[in-house]
Amino acid sequence: MKKFLFIAFLIALKSYSQQNRFSGTWGNEKCKDCKKEFIFTITIAQSNSKIFGTAEVTSDHKELNSGILEVTGDVYPLGDKAQIKLKDKDGTKSSAVLFVNDAVIQFTKNGGGDVVPKEMILKKLYE
Repeated sequence: MKKFLFIAFLIALKSYSQQNRFSGTWGNEKCKDCKKEFIFTITIAQSNSKIFGTAEVTSDHKELNSGILEVTGDVYPLGDKAQIKLKDKDGTKSSAVLFVNDAVIQFTKNGGGDVVPKEMILKKLYE
């Protein structure tokens, strides 16, 4: 009986960790009554514990535009936190941490170049 419970626990843990909670297009576009000067959009796909995708910062101010950024990263074991790296065409790198909760991601920049904002809340735009 103990063996059966242990196996059931492992199966439940494995299926929980395989939820691809980060997959989709996320952004701060749907912000009501915000006076922001930029729009950050990230499209990522999660496969088990890896993340791949693209991101972009667009703005009316040319110095804030980032162009297309390459996104790679790893998801932590419980599946609600990820560490990502963003790289632009010139090779400038930044790193950030993502925390997912329902249909919201908290984006917090760790370090690197100034190609992305420091902190923001991203809402799911598309699946």
